[in-house]
Amino acid sequence: MRRARKAEQRRLEAARLAEIRQVQSREVARYHTMSPGEFEHAIAYLCQRDGCTDVKAVGGAGDLGADVIATAPDGRRVVIQCKRYGPTNKVGSPDAQRFGGTCYSMHGAHVPVLVTTSTFTRQAVGYATAQGIRLYDERALGGWASQTGPAPWHQASVPAA
Repeated sequence: MRRARKAEQRRLEAARLAEIRQVQSREVARYHTMSPGEFEHAIAYLCQRDGCTDVKAVGGAGDLGADVIATAPDGRRVVIQCKRYGPTNKVGSPDAQRFGGTCYSMHGAHVPVLVTTSTFTRQAVGYATAQGIRLYDERALGGWASQTGPAPWHQASVPAA
């Protein structure tokens, strides 16, 4: 009797997790259809939706590595670099290094975030971890967008490469 109950609980939990992953996947699929500028504005919207103030989409030529700048609900400065890449195009160490070179010194980031519709290379993860940059890959972005996962200023999310 007890085993049957545990098995049913495991089955229900697996079904719930599969449903969450499906919702997250649909959210990320929407971002793949956007232009880079639309993606930046969508990320700015997520920041505003989740309590940030002074949210600005500042991406484009001369943005010095920042696409979205906002103030988190606790007052910290959030600086986000957006990379709308296809699923087979990983964000590499050069992208992370360019962002790392400006997020603190030029933009005064308390919470630097590199967000992508793809994933990160092992080297990018290593660099970002050493520099305190929070990485949001397709799974973390899907969680944030669907409100089934945290916003970047709530917790560091460093995906496995």
